[in-house]
Amino acid sequence: MYVYILTNPTKTVLYIGTTNDLTRRLFEHSEGRGNVGKFTGKYQADLLIYFEICPDAVQAIAREKQLKGWTRAKKEALINGFNPEWKEIDLETWKG
Repeated sequence: MYVYILTNPTKTVLYIGTTNDLTRRLFEHSEGRGNVGKFTGKYQADLLIYFEICPDAVQAIAREKQLKGWTRAKKEALINGFNPEWKEIDLETWKG
């Protein structure tokens, strides 16, 4: 399971989610771009900038809820420690 954070091209929005297949979920977010009925579509938040691997769904959901409760500053600090330049992560080439 994964917990992940997406942002938009201007880096003004942060979206936090969970999935068991990060590649598939990123594709789904990119396909929904511009779909104003969904948060990620409305704000064009489909750029992966952070992710964590969790052992199971229970822990992933708990971590997602924890992150969603954080301030923007605390979320930014987490991202900066993982991906200081906030570059879009390509899962095929990511070396961490």
